[in-house]
Amino acid sequence: MYKIIHSFVGGVVLLLIPLCIGVWLFSSCANIIPPGGGLRDTLPPRLIMALPKDSALNVKPKIITLSFDEYVTAVDIPQNLVVNPNLENAPLVDYKLRNITIKLKDSLRDNTTYSFRFGEAIRDVNEGNIARNLTYTFSTGKTLDSLRYRGKVMLAENGKIDSTLIVVLHRNLSDTAIFKQKPPYYAKLDGKGEFSFAFLPRDSFQVFVVKSVFTKKYDDSTDLFAFLPQPIYTGNTKKDTLYAYRAKEPTVKNTSTLQVKTGASAVKDEKRIRFTTNLESGRQDLLQPLQLRFAKKITRLDTNGIQVCDTLFKPIAGVTIRLDTSGKTILVAYPVKENQSYRIILNKESITDSAGATLVKSDTVKLITKKEEDYGSVRIRFANLDLQRKPVLQIYQSDKWVGSYPLTSLEWRQTRYYPGNFEMRILYDTNGNGVWDPGQYPGNRKLPEVVYLIPKELSIRANWDNELSIQL
Repeated sequence: MYKIIHSFVGGVVLLLIPLCIGVWLFSSCANIIPPGGGLRDTLPPRLIMALPKDSALNVKPKIITLSFDEYVTAVDIPQNLVVNPNLENAPLVDYKLRNITIKLKDSLRDNTTYSFRFGEAIRDVNEGNIARNLTYTFSTGKTLDSLRYRGKVMLAENGKIDSTLIVVLHRNLSDTAIFKQKPPYYAKLDGKGEFSFAFLPRDSFQVFVVKSVFTKKYDDSTDLFAFLPQPIYTGNTKKDTLYAYRAKEPTVKNTSTLQVKTGASAVKDEKRIRFTTNLESGRQDLLQPLQLRFAKKITRLDTNGIQVCDTLFKPIAGVTIRLDTSGKTILVAYPVKENQSYRIILNKESITDSAGATLVKSDTVKLITKKEEDYGSVRIRFANLDLQRKPVLQIYQSDKWVGSYPLTSLEWRQTRYYPGNFEMRILYDTNGNGVWDPGQYPGNRKLPEVVYLIPKELSIRANWDNELSIQL
């Protein structure tokens, strides 16, 4: 009996040996794949605890600790963190592991609600997910203020957005507050030009828009600025739109390097007057006069010394010659015909600039006018356009002015217009002078004229009838 059992066990062992060898060989040939890392973390850090706790009452902390559910970092705190009411000294913000620590340098006011809005500052360490607009609040009194004020800021001159501006609220209702005092409350604009205040007390405020600087004052009339003509009351829930403008345009300094010539060449250039034209490859635009552009102001212009002739040098009737407002460009207007050749004859003594220079000799400008098919016709139909507000259609290309056209009906037509893609704006010309006018503050608090940016682009094809409908 023993022998039978022994032989059976020995047989099983003999069978298992080659099986184990096979498994070992197979596993050694196969690719070993480490376990996967799972799905990418897309969740922002979540505030799980605060000391003092969020929305705490009757507290005046010197240090605030915010704890999150994962490791966090704080990015660009000076640009992101908004504290209301405004602190005289910026708080110190530090981070370590899962905690954000805020150290306050100021003594806090009694019975005041404070809010800390972090913008895009707080992010998780691994993926950089942003805890957008995380807000922490507390009150030094027994109640938490909860009123809101919202609105939008647009640039009055072009209807566009400048999200670098800030909106400030002043409790002081005098005209001089924005010039002399730091405001207690401020808010940043988002990418749509919208702003939002929260946790405000029930009170009246003056509303202004200023450049985002430390003082938050309006101390430079070349900076963008906006105001509401009347104070707001935070008990109301309506949204306001403010229109920012520059009272004065900043002076542009010429930083180009000047080349100083000496000797005979300098004397020669001093007495020689040079000019350029607005011709395109020798072709004259049918929609605007010929321009002769000079480097210096023209002090003497003898219009009798300039003639517009045909190719046989026969003078053309109906010619108008004048200087533009800069004094550096001579405009030569005449009844042009399409695809025709003309000669502009300039007498040697007809032009003198501010340096006393004249033409070295009489000169002739040769040109050919463009063809009708170089232009397209355009017709625009407007809906909901308020003609009582004296609208003016402004057309720009790459932020360069192309033309302005007062609108007296709901349809605008041009038989000839430049081909290309254009931006359109509607200027509501309050005083009817045809140009945009800025506001005035202080004094009579005159609001700026408003320009509405039309979202739809004007696209014109040459030798084509182009039609467009615009809903305002």
